[in-house]
Amino acid sequence: MSLSTSEKLKVEVRGHTALVTIDNPAANTWDTESLPALRDLVAALNSNLDIYALVLTGAGSKFFSAGADLKLFADGDPKTADRMAGFFGEAFEALADFRGVSIAAVNGFAMGGGLEVALACDLRIVEEQAQLALPEARVGLLPCAGGTQRLAWLAGEGWAKRMILCGERINAATAERIGLAEEVVGTGEALERALALAEQVCEQSPSSIGRCKQLIHSARDKAIGDGLAAERELFVELFSTEDQREGVNAFLEKRKPEWKNR
Repeated sequence: MSLSTSEKLKVEVRGHTALVTIDNPAANTWDTESLPALRDLVAALNSNLDIYALVLTGAGSKFFSAGADLKLFADGDPKTADRMAGFFGEAFEALADFRGVSIAAVNGFAMGGGLEVALACDLRIVEEQAQLALPEARVGLLPCAGGTQRLAWLAGEGWAKRMILCGERINAATAERIGLAEEVVGTGEALERALALAEQVCEQSPSSIGRCKQLIHSARDKAIGDGLAAERELFVELFSTEDQREGVNAFLEKRKPEWKNR
């Protein structure tokens, strides 16, 4: 039986490593099927004592993941927003709490929720051509799956503000320089390098690794726990604004939004 409950998440076990591929053409977006599937997959991997590491990558050569499908938010329904925010929170927080070591092999564009899932991993190997961004404010939204919290923790408040408040997209070299990527590799090399790193993990005691990770995360988890919940609350709150509906629909209609600040 497959470990994944969705065809949009492909799983291959290689020794003590689970290779997970986001496979939702054309941009490997997250939706109401793949997010619960990721949550449940991590739970299954946690219960399999032979799995020590998880490598996450995107199908194809262009996208690691472009985040959420914005068509889901076009009608501005707060109930849809609340449901999606819950799915994102459950999935990515489960990934962040995976008892082994998780490594994102970022093989292309990592945008919005696509970057947030990489932020939820322990390590990020980024290909030289990749682009990373949290562009939610451009469409009247905000990062609701850890972006405001984990990006600031990893790269510092200044770079979090540049990327989130100014909508700045960064390349792989900048990601490495600011601490968002642990290593930059050539095009097509991220998966091989991530799997090699996973092999290093598998040489360690998994019992020790789990406890070390718990200690490394202890200060961070205390600092950002409330912020993760607040992200989801404020994300839903935006759906009471005109700017949210204008931003999403302007993006879908490929035009410049006309903000009203209300």
